[in-house]
Amino acid sequence: MSISADLTGQARAAYVHVPFCAHRCGYCDFTLVAGRDDLIDDYLAALEVELRSLGHPRQVDTLFFGGGTPTHLPADQLDRLLKMVLHWFEPTADGEFSVEANPYGLDGEKVQALARNGVNRVSLGVQSFDAAHLETLERDHRRDDIVAAMERLRGSSIRSVGIDLIFAVPGQTVDNWRSTLDQAIALAPDHISTYGLTFERGTAFWSRKLKGTLRPVPDETERGMYALAMDRLPEAGFQQYEISNFARPGHRSRHNEVYWRAESHYGVGPGAAAYLDGTRRLNHRSVTTWIRRTLAGQPAHGETETLSPEDRAREGIMLGLRKVEGVERDRFAHQFGLDLDELVGSTIQEMCGRGWLEDTGEAIRLTREGRFVADTVIAEFL
Repeated sequence: MSISADLTGQARAAYVHVPFCAHRCGYCDFTLVAGRDDLIDDYLAALEVELRSLGHPRQVDTLFFGGGTPTHLPADQLDRLLKMVLHWFEPTADGEFSVEANPYGLDGEKVQALARNGVNRVSLGVQSFDAAHLETLERDHRRDDIVAAMERLRGSSIRSVGIDLIFAVPGQTVDNWRSTLDQAIALAPDHISTYGLTFERGTAFWSRKLKGTLRPVPDETERGMYALAMDRLPEAGFQQYEISNFARPGHRSRHNEVYWRAESHYGVGPGAAAYLDGTRRLNHRSVTTWIRRTLAGQPAHGETETLSPEDRAREGIMLGLRKVEGVERDRFAHQFGLDLDELVGSTIQEMCGRGWLEDTGEAIRLTREGRFVADTVIAEFL
């Protein structure tokens, strides 16, 4: 299952998937297992096998642990996980080392484990401060847990703390959302992400929507919530730099920017994607299958796809348009070896004509109106 055998190349970013949660929330379609802490030791053993297949340690500019809930692991296993990965992926002196965390259960011992292993950025899955909305989202924390987690993180050496929020929760109003934003701002994080709730096929929320027991908020209400975030957060000092992400100066998610620039990255763990030299490989999404195959020395990846030069370029446009700065012509030509206007010039003109895209000459980018229909605009370039 050697990474080098499948994907030769170098990257400056690495993602580690940690697939454990106490409970699978109804809207979640990520690769994870809930209530299976008995698998943690086997997961750690399998992850070490996959990491060894790298052949030698790699230095990276960004290292990101996502899930699942990485901090669901007990402190001793969390410490073991961090140390193991750091042997194979060593962040540079000024590198970004990020870990996703949930407020509930983020005790002092786990925060200390993060800090002493060099974690310098934590993304806290707050989602909401409203008890009713947290219950709808099936989250296990409440506002007091959020405040306590922030205090512990701020009392550590971890430099940057971000908050993730969800809007368009069933039953939520624009005023509810305004209160959520104000409470988030009051906690003085360095980064705020705002994601509109989606009903993904195969999730419990999808089934409840079909049955009529869970109703999405009206489109106009969701639009009003997103507009409020784009107004309120910059007023509070958070610059919008991507469709869903706002940061104080110096606190952007450098790891996510690797994705939005369509740059190479390593990916380890069940369901993780690696992208090197135009080839993408996705590990098996079943946690138990990934563990079994990896420990048996068998290939544990599912799909492998090598993109054509044009497909790589079109994907670069799709990802780049998520950034507020958009797609720069010179950088695009240098990265993909193609001329942006020769490839998609007519689409650019059409989207500009609709008022969804702005062309500065040096770059194309979504207008404010275009951000409301970003998926529609982006699809036109594929």
